[in-house]
Formats: sequence, C-alpha cells, structure tokens
Amino acid sequence: MNFIPKNIRHLRDLKGLSQEQLAEELGISRSNLGSKEEGRSEPNLALLVTLSDFFKIPVDILIKKDLTKTKDFSFIDLGNQRVLFPIMVDSENEDLIEVVPVKTSAGYLAGYDDPEYIEQLEKIKLPFLPSGKHRAFPIKGDSMLPMKNGSFIVGRYVEDMADIKNGTTYVLLTKNDGMVYKRVFDQLHSKGTLLLVSDNREYRPYEIKADEVLELWEFTCAIQTQEYSPDELKISSILQMFNALGVELEALKR
Repeated sequence: MNFIPKNIRHLRDLKGLSQEQLAEELGISRSNLGSKEEGRSEPNLALLVTLSDFFKIPVDILIKKDLTKTKDFSFIDLGNQRVLFPIMVDSENEDLIEVVPVKTSAGYLAGYDDPEYIEQLEKIKLPFLPSGKHRAFPIKGDSMLPMKNGSFIVGRYVEDMADIKNGTTYVLLTKNDGMVYKRVFDQLHSKGTLLLVSDNREYRPYEIKADEVLELWEFTCAIQTQEYSPDELKISSILQMFNALGVELEALKR
C-alpha cells in the first residue's frame, strides 16, 4: 500500500507547516503539494528525494510505512546519518517489541513463558525490522565487544534450532546460564550441542546441550549506549521511553 499522501500530510502537521509553507520549502507549488496529499498524483523520484531530505526519513519508509501513528519526530541523528527510524507505540499492534529491562533481566528466566510478565514489559515498534516476532534484551559484561555492557540486542524469535545460521549471533535463554548473547555454531547432528563463541577472545568457547536452550533469538539490530556522548544525540520521546530502562540510545544495524 502507498502511504505517501497520508504520510506527507501527517509529517507536515507534525512540523506545524501549512501547505503553502511546505510547498515553498520543497520548491513546488501549493496546488502540486495538495494533489500529492490528496493522492490525485504521485510524486516523482526527485520530489521523493526532496521529501526524504526535508523530513530526514528514508524514501522506502515514506512509501511503505504508515507514519500517522507517530506523535512526534522520534529519531536519533548522528551527524548527517539517521540510523533509527520512527518508533511507534500501539497497544493493539501484534508486532510490538517487548523490551526486557536491565533491572529485571534476571527474572526473565522465570517469566519468559508467563503472559502476565511479558504483558507488563515496555513495548516499542521499529518499522524497519523484517517480519517475525522480535524482543529486545540487555547486554551484560564485555564478552561480545564491541557490544558494550548496557546495550540492547533486538532479536527475531527462532522456532526451530535447525534454522540456526552458523557464525550468526543469537540471544539464548538457557536453563543453567540464564540469558546469554553469543555467536552460535550448530553441532546438533554430531554432538547434540551448540558451540557458543564470544567475540571477545578473552572468553573461551563452550558447548551447551540442545535441551538446555529454552529460547533462541537471532540478532536483528543493536541499540548501543556508549558510542556517543549525550550532546551528540538528538532524542525526543525515545529518551523518555528508555529512561526507565536506564539507557541513552544510539541504534545501528549490521
């Protein structure tokens, strides 16, 4: 579905601009802008790029995502690069991401399969994520540098361990070690185990039996906390949402 008409209108309203003011900023006529907002004509590529530059939102997000649920410009700017897209909160949206906070991460082992525990977690939505169930987990320690202590890993739920991609990083919930974030290698057929490897070579690899793994979440993106000082970050509602979790944010994909 093409969300361009409603997105232009909504983003213009968020900026507090009239049609005439936005049209002047874009270098087009008011009637031209009006036809785009009403869906009577499609913006050409040049105008899409201009809109993207003005609102600092990727073209594919302008086209494919319904941004009308956003109530403000919830972005992080790092120099000229926008690395986190709009975050939308919607209690009725099944694709919302639960965020396991640092202070209660130890309780996740007891509550991971408890609907009441999951329901009380903070929830966010990152529109750029692929399809699938996602959850955000806090990182502790330095075994997975450059992911630093206090960072968050957003992972996609993996239903079948047969789908493991060797050498890819995963958040694993285990019976004995609780929640760990490691690079995983499949040894299921030869040993019935998974080999867990830290990116920090000071930590030795170790094996874990398949039946010890309660949940498996494949790395999708990271929310870093240490790379930038607060004055380098432009944060609006994201900061308010995550203050309860004790973090300042820089998000990146890899």
